[in-house]
Amino acid sequence: MKPIPLVLLGGVAVVGTLGAGLAGFAGLTARRVEAALPPQGRFVEIDGNRIHYLEEGSGPVILMVHGLGGQMRNFTYALVDRLKDRFRIVVMERPGAGYSRRAPGASARLSSQADVVAKFIGALGLGKPLLVGHSLGGALSLAVGLQHPKAVSGLALISPLTQPQDTPPKAFAGLYIRSPLVRWLAAWTLATPMAIRTRDAVLGAVFGPEPVPDDFATRGGGMLSLRPRTFYSTSTDLVAANEDLPGFQARYATLKLPAGVIFGAGDRILDAQVHGAPMADQVPGLTCETIDGAGHMIPLTQPERVAAFIESMAERAFGADA
Repeated sequence: MKPIPLVLLGGVAVVGTLGAGLAGFAGLTARRVEAALPPQGRFVEIDGNRIHYLEEGSGPVILMVHGLGGQMRNFTYALVDRLKDRFRIVVMERPGAGYSRRAPGASARLSSQADVVAKFIGALGLGKPLLVGHSLGGALSLAVGLQHPKAVSGLALISPLTQPQDTPPKAFAGLYIRSPLVRWLAAWTLATPMAIRTRDAVLGAVFGPEPVPDDFATRGGGMLSLRPRTFYSTSTDLVAANEDLPGFQARYATLKLPAGVIFGAGDRILDAQVHGAPMADQVPGLTCETIDGAGHMIPLTQPERVAAFIESMAERAFGADA
């Protein structure tokens, strides 16, 4: 057996040291972020998933579900306060997102997450809420409407993912890692420093053509994306996102719930002409509206208009009780 060259041993040592240093930096960053932005709500276990949720207000129930890489602060930033005087607002963080934990071995497919949402509604005794979904949360809301139509009263879809996509949005391309092992290694080495380095470009795409709010990192929860487990879960969600959409699309015509879509006309993540306009022909009775000059993050940047859209959908879903 030939001896291992010293240069190879040295290279392994350097790589190991670098990896350990990056992992240490990622862990330290995560601890600092969580100290600055602790959980806002309560926890409930659903099929092994530890779900973080927040409740505000009273009245007919509105359940809000955020998008890819998001968390409840995307809604508490500006939207919840505009609605809580008239409605009981429940904001849940999807399995693996924010402070929610995905059950070991659980699938990230939208169909599986829809089952969790339906059981969450039952566990909290929410009756039949109006389901509000943003971005990937919009696709999840559609999944709930198709699989558990008796669990909700209507669907209010904000900048939703509705149509199958062969490739992810350019801003999220670095998250598309199919191998769970590679995904985990990336999460604990390169993900945090790369997120810091590319932050302005990514946020520019996510919010554009509108400006990024100065306090998005804190009040909007943006800093939570710097944690390794956020990267891992977001990548897992992205890889799984398209698996169920073709089947869902084929069944949109069977939806009987009141449903509506609102989009920013300048959305740089999900094109309103691709994911919004076609839904008027695919879902019976669906209404579709756009906001000129707005981007993807309209729950934060256009809260008055989005709140009005949700209130109009609540009137359709709840009738005289809204």
